[in-house]
Amino acid sequence: MRSTKHLEPRMRRKIRIREKIHGTKERPRMCVYRSLKHLYVQIINDDEGRTLCAASTMSKDFDANLKNKKNIEAAKALGKLIAEKAKTIGITKVVFDRNGYKYHGKVKTIADAAREAGLIF
Repeated sequence: MRSTKHLEPRMRRKIRIREKIHGTKERPRMCVYRSLKHLYVQIINDDEGRTLCAASTMSKDFDANLKNKKNIEAAKALGKLIAEKAKTIGITKVVFDRNGYKYHGKVKTIADAAREAGLIF
């Protein structure tokens, strides 16, 4: 059986963050998840419990020219992609949910690329 000791601190941080962050219709929550192979971003309206748009490194509209789907370049492309999708459905302001991860590396790159593409945090 696999040990989950390495997940426990992140889960505690995730719960602590989610107590303070709530996505609304005017300002939905932008949630980031990173697995060992891929990166995922969702824009969520917590009032309705609905995902408004999502993007990942596995999606068809993601840049297929990137060789590695989990590095900083992929995170930058994913941040731009989610910002473009959000703009098409009329979202300009979001609340950033780092999902318990440190605001560093890929998580920070996704946020910075989304800001550069026009999302307001």
